[in-house]
Amino acid sequence: MKTYKPIKIVATGFYLPKAVSSEEIESKHNLRPGWSLRHSGVINRHHVTDGSNGYMGAKAIEFALSNSELKLSDIDLIISAGATFDYPLPNQSSIIKSELENGNNYNIPTIDVDTTCLSFVTSFDIASRYLDGIQYKNIIIVSSEIGSNGLNPDNPETLTLFGDAAAAVIVSFTNDSESCLIKGTMNTYSEGVYHTLIKGGGNKYFFKDNPYNQELHSFKMDGTKLLKLARKEMRVFVSSFFEDLSFDLNDVDIIIPHQTSKIGLLLLQKILAVDESKIVNNLSSHGNCIAASIPLALHQAVNEKKLKRGNLCLLLGTSAGFSIGATLFRF
Repeated sequence: MKTYKPIKIVATGFYLPKAVSSEEIESKHNLRPGWSLRHSGVINRHHVTDGSNGYMGAKAIEFALSNSELKLSDIDLIISAGATFDYPLPNQSSIIKSELENGNNYNIPTIDVDTTCLSFVTSFDIASRYLDGIQYKNIIIVSSEIGSNGLNPDNPETLTLFGDAAAAVIVSFTNDSESCLIKGTMNTYSEGVYHTLIKGGGNKYFFKDNPYNQELHSFKMDGTKLLKLARKEMRVFVSSFFEDLSFDLNDVDIIIPHQTSKIGLLLLQKILAVDESKIVNNLSSHGNCIAASIPLALHQAVNEKKLKRGNLCLLLGTSAGFSIGATLFRF
């Protein structure tokens, strides 16, 4: 019999920088009016002007704490779950903590988890393994993403798709609730390892020998190959995910997917073959916010009471690498 982990989401929060409409982007980059909505499915997204991952992450955490009965001193671990960062060193979670009001007054441990767009899903599963009600009672997972700095203005597909955002979730150990994490799984399909890529910035193309170049240091994705691989593997992944559980996809009350793209979400709905009302979709209003997409949509679902206590919720997505991951929990 599968053992469920007695954990509970007690609060969520978010932070969004300046809103940027598709009309602004289309006008600035000489795209036809309506190009973004037709191709990427995005009407509005948010881009930083002078913000940072650390600042946005801290604001999201402070918002989540204000929505809870907890104080910063009650937190036992902070996990930064994301693909973008302020500096190569130190780790992003330590920077976010330092940006918190009174953050320097508490020696809360901080760790980073980077599975790109699946970082929050992975971190939720990791947090459930830490939470024991003794050393770890309350953990904050925060995804703070700035993708706009790495976009190539000559690539309208990515230019119009991505947004910046931060979202935080407080997860606590509980023995007096039906809330629990049921299962978390991630598979990596290495045939797609370079379907999404930023070549420059790491040791392979180090800045000393490779100064900034728009082509080398901008985000690239092969959308056709990504969709082909997702179409090939997603159905099998979802089917196998439920094999050892006592319920199936039809028992799930709400599905919160990574907000990949207009075509990606349509493909996912077709593969899952569930009622569209079960799937949370905020792509048009926020774009693809990398790892922040899922916790931002989670906050929205809780705030709009689409996700209620006792509901069965599935977090599901894909990431660079190429990976598919899912976490099933009872809210």
